[in-house]
Amino acid sequence: MLWDVDHTLIETRGVGRAIYFRAFPAATGKPLTDLASVSGRTELDIMAETLRINGIEPTEGMVAKLADALVQGYEAAREELRTVGRALPGARDVLASLANEPAIHQSVLTGNLREVARIKLEVSGLDGYLDLAGGAYGNDDSDRPKLVTLAQQRAGKRTGVVFSNDATVLVGDTPKDVEAGLAAGVRVIGVATGKTSYQELRDAGAYDVASDLKECRDALNRLALHVKGR
Repeated sequence: MLWDVDHTLIETRGVGRAIYFRAFPAATGKPLTDLASVSGRTELDIMAETLRINGIEPTEGMVAKLADALVQGYEAAREELRTVGRALPGARDVLASLANEPAIHQSVLTGNLREVARIKLEVSGLDGYLDLAGGAYGNDDSDRPKLVTLAQQRAGKRTGVVFSNDATVLVGDTPKDVEAGLAAGVRVIGVATGKTSYQELRDAGAYDVASDLKECRDALNRLALHVKGR
């Protein structure tokens, strides 16, 4: 099980955007005028475009400086994240119920930087249900479908189990999550907990779609029955 993070399991409710506006001048010495679109994208893409549209060449060194500033910004904003952000309704319940299933190994596939994802999930109290070392992150590769394969490999090394495409499920809230899963050859369950509607996720090609995380557990049960019945 590979979970997206933002708007699938948690919401920062504007804190993430505020941190970007603090981190950018710390890294570049210039104010942030425009922030690139972030929905469903990897942080490598977001940082590069944000630098470019603000008149700064996105060199490897500059991207690394911005990434470091973002991690520092999230570390400094833990209490703000805790009081303003939240785990989405049903997130803890569904993760906890799946954690009790011996046949299921849960990790993340997210566009977030690895350390940023860790902070968000720790603050939200969800990290204990997930093998974060077995996931893939937005600083691993800018190509989201490649992250699926990377997560499968990492989880396999940690468990000794080969996670084939048939044995991998990605859960996310955007069409880009669906596209990444389909491109990688795995099933995707869409959850309409973000800005994308139920029908848009269905139209994007999700194997199944849930309106919220409670329904997501039902969708996972349907998938399990389908796999067992083949």
